[in-house]
Amino acid sequence: MKNFKLELLREYMKEMALSAFIVPSNDPHFGEYIQDHFNCRAWISGFTGSAGTVVITHKEAALWTDSRYFIQAERELEGTGIELKKLRMPGTETVEAWLQTKLEANQSVGIDSSLFSVSEYNTLKISLNSLNIQLCNDPFMKIWDDRPLLKFGKIDVLGEEISGESTSSKHRRFVNNLELHGNFIYLVSQCDDIAWLCNIRGNDIPYNPLVLSYAAVTRDKIYLFVNPGAIQIQERRMLEKEGVVIMPYDTFSSFLSDFPVDSVRIAHPDKVSIKNYNSAVKGGARFFLLQSRGGVITMMKAVKNSVEAEGFRKAMQMDGIAWVKTLIHIEESVKNGEEITEESVSEVMQRFRAESPEYRGESFHPIVAYGANAAMPHYSPSGEPVVIEKAGFLLVDTGGHYSCGTTDTTRTLPVGPLTDEQRRDYTLILRGMIALSMARFPKGTRGSQLDFLARGPICSVAKLYLHGTGHGIGHYLCVHEGPQSIRMEENPVVIEPGMVMSNEPAVYQEGEYGIRIENTIMCTSWMESRWGDFYKFETLTYIPIETSPVDKRYLPSDSLEWLNEYNAEVYNRLSPYLSESERKWLSTKTARLD
Repeated sequence: MKNFKLELLREYMKEMALSAFIVPSNDPHFGEYIQDHFNCRAWISGFTGSAGTVVITHKEAALWTDSRYFIQAERELEGTGIELKKLRMPGTETVEAWLQTKLEANQSVGIDSSLFSVSEYNTLKISLNSLNIQLCNDPFMKIWDDRPLLKFGKIDVLGEEISGESTSSKHRRFVNNLELHGNFIYLVSQCDDIAWLCNIRGNDIPYNPLVLSYAAVTRDKIYLFVNPGAIQIQERRMLEKEGVVIMPYDTFSSFLSDFPVDSVRIAHPDKVSIKNYNSAVKGGARFFLLQSRGGVITMMKAVKNSVEAEGFRKAMQMDGIAWVKTLIHIEESVKNGEEITEESVSEVMQRFRAESPEYRGESFHPIVAYGANAAMPHYSPSGEPVVIEKAGFLLVDTGGHYSCGTTDTTRTLPVGPLTDEQRRDYTLILRGMIALSMARFPKGTRGSQLDFLARGPICSVAKLYLHGTGHGIGHYLCVHEGPQSIRMEENPVVIEPGMVMSNEPAVYQEGEYGIRIENTIMCTSWMESRWGDFYKFETLTYIPIETSPVDKRYLPSDSLEWLNEYNAEVYNRLSPYLSESERKWLSTKTARLD
C-alpha cells in the first residue's frame, strides 16, 4: 500500500525537478521543541520522536534517528514505506552516503532554505559534491492541507527581581563581549537567546516559555521581531525603555535585505538559516560567521547570576514538595492494589506542581515508564494505558517551569521484587551520579573530562548508556540548554561557575528495565591554591533518593555518606512545608542507610 503523504511530496519533487528531498525535525529557530505548524517530519513519516531526519527519493525513503528512539521508531515506521537508519551504529551509512548510492551525478536534492543552517548547508554541499543542492521554499505549505496555523501568545516581561539583570545591561555586556569596532548587526534566531536577552517569556513553543521571535542586535538597539499584537502597552513601554524596537515577526528577512550594507552582518553558522543568510548578504554586505560554540548570547546565558541561582534553589524546593506528594501517591496506590498507570502518575505530578502559584507548566514531555518501557530513554506513553504492577522498577523523569527557575529530575522507584542484577545496576548508576556530584576540578575543565566519573561504575560491569550524562538547563527557559555539556564526545566549552546542568547516568536493559537517577547541579567556586582556581558542584535538587534497592557491596563508604547526607538535607528543606503524615513518610524514606 502506498504512503499517500510520501506520494504528495514526490509529486512536488517532480514539479521542481528534484530527485530527493530532505526533511529535518527543526523549525527556523533551531530549538528542540516546535509548534505543530513545523512538525513536517512527523506528519510525513508518522514517527513522533523529537529528533530525526527523513530523506525521500522517487522510489525509496529512510529516517535517521538516535539511540533514544530506536525501539519507538521501529514501531511507528512499520508499514509506512520508510526504512529506519540507526544513527552512530555500526553499518549505518550517513544521509549523504545513502543519497550518493541512490542518485546519479548532478541530480538535485531539495531542502527548505529556512530549516537548514549555514553550517548544515555548507556541509551538505561538500559531502554531496556530485549532486546539486536546490534551495526551496516550504513544500508543505502546498501539500499539507490541514496544516496547523502559527500561534502567538501573550508576551510577559520579567523584572530584575527574577532575571537579575536589565535588558539594557545585557545589551551593553553583549557589545563589549563582541569586541568589534564599527557598525554591525548580529542576527539571532534562537528563541531562548532572545528571551534571555530581552527578559521576555511566552507560551508559543510547547514545554518552553518562549516567544516565537527573531532579533537583530546593533551597537545601539535591539530589534525584536514578534507578533506586535502579543505585547500589551505596558510591556511594550518597558521594552522600549531598555532600547528594544518592536518589529513584525514576518518582516525579519526583508529587514535584513534592506539594512545598510556598511554594517557587517554577524551570526553563528549553526544558528542562522541559509535563507536569512542570503537575505542579509544581498547588495554585497559583508557577513562574519562566529566560530565560538553557540554564539555570544548563548555563552552569556549559560552562566547564571546570583538572582537566577537563588531562583533555581527556590524552584527546586517547590518541585521537591510536589515530588514527595507524588511519590507517596505512587507508593500507597501500588501497596493498596489500586490501579495506577503511567499517564495517571504524570497527571498527579502536574496537579501537585500546580498547587504552587509560581508553576508555569511542564518543562518537557513527562517520561513515566514502567518495566521494559523504561529501557527506552525517551519513552512516551501511547496506546492502551500501562498499569503499574507490584514488580520491578518504575522510572519517572519529569520537570517543571516556575517563574523563578526550571527543574529536571529522574527517580527510579522499586514497586515490587527486584533481581540481584537490578539491585547491582541501580547501585552502580547511583554511585556514578554521586561521583560526579562530589567532583573537584581545576578551572578550564571540559565536560568530556568529567563524564567518566558518572559513566565508569556501570562500565565496570560491561554496560553502557549512549546518551550524554549532563546538559545545561535554562533559568525559566529551555530545560535543554547549551553550550556546555557532560558527555563522552568532546565539547570545547569549559565548565564555569554559574553553569547549571543535569547529572543523569543510566542503564537500559532492552525488553526488561531501565534505570536513571538524575539531579540538577551547578558549578561553583571551591578554593584557590598555588595550582590555581578549583571548582565543585552544588546539588540543587531536593528529592529523596530510594535506598531500598541499594546493594552496599557496590557503594563505597564516601558515596554512602554522601547519600545519607543528601537525604537528610532533603528532609530538612522540605519537611516544614509538608503535612504531619507527609513528614513521617519522608522521615522514613530519608533515614540513614548503615
